[in-house]
Amino acid sequence: MHYGCMGVLVQIRDVDENVRDKLKAKAQQEGVSLNALLKDLLAREARVPSKREMWRRLRERGNLTEVSALDILERVRAERDGRDSERLHRAIGRPSSE
Repeated sequence: MHYGCMGVLVQIRDVDENVRDKLKAKAQQEGVSLNALLKDLLAREARVPSKREMWRRLRERGNLTEVSALDILERVRAERDGRDSERLHRAIGRPSSE
């Protein structure tokens, strides 16, 4: 438990009941609470740069023609493997290596 770090309350109004039910079922399937599932979704989304940020980074890099499709596929696979590994560690109650 992190005693020095208090979380903040985020409230979302007017969520479609069907969406809530699907998220609740997904949380149950993963063996976590709805709150834990939503916190994970928000944390993952917060780590993803916005489109504007991505374009800024690309402009700073300059010419990107040297990146091959294989390089892109390998990066995407590595990102997916990392997310899958993180979920597995959470499901079995072990801390991830992040």
